[in-house]
Amino acid sequence: MNARTIAVASLAALPALLAVPAAAEERYVLDTVHSQPGFETRHLGFSTQYGSFQKASGTVILDRVARKGSVDVTIDAASVRTHDTRLDAIVKGPRFFDVEKYPTITYKSSDVIFDGDRVVGVDGALTMLGVTRPVKLTVTDFGCGPQPFSKRPMCGGDATATIKRSEWGMTANLPVAPADDVKLEIPFEAYRE
Repeated sequence: MNARTIAVASLAALPALLAVPAAAEERYVLDTVHSQPGFETRHLGFSTQYGSFQKASGTVILDRVARKGSVDVTIDAASVRTHDTRLDAIVKGPRFFDVEKYPTITYKSSDVIFDGDRVVGVDGALTMLGVTRPVKLTVTDFGCGPQPFSKRPMCGGDATATIKRSEWGMTANLPVAPADDVKLEIPFEAYRE
């Protein structure tokens, strides 16, 4: 084949190459101010108590055309907060989050579930206290668009799941203070890079 034949063949293939859609993969970085994971659990069977983590970072990669993506989040375990400084010291200690030995909590996705171009769930693995277990997050109110003030493209929503803390080895004071069932509530906002 001579150079002219190769050039003609290449030009003939050009329309087919142009017809292939470009990759629609977008990378987002968590807005740490508006993405603070929280949790709630029953206390002594009488009331619901709340806590949160003040420092979380991570990335979300979405391809809404191909309906796939990934989530990778790291939480600073020592940033855990309740509504009482005495309790903060207890939950940071070895009976609960043991933040000196296990300074981070991570969540890494294995699958992102779409309904149309909206994310409705994430299958992944939560690593806490050195134990990794599967956790499925349900995502609600997912949406993407320009942030109203900065006009930067962003996506956000709310993710929830209920776990048993004992499955990660956090067994102090079971079954009542706090209860084994812990509801995770994760509001998230992420800016497109």
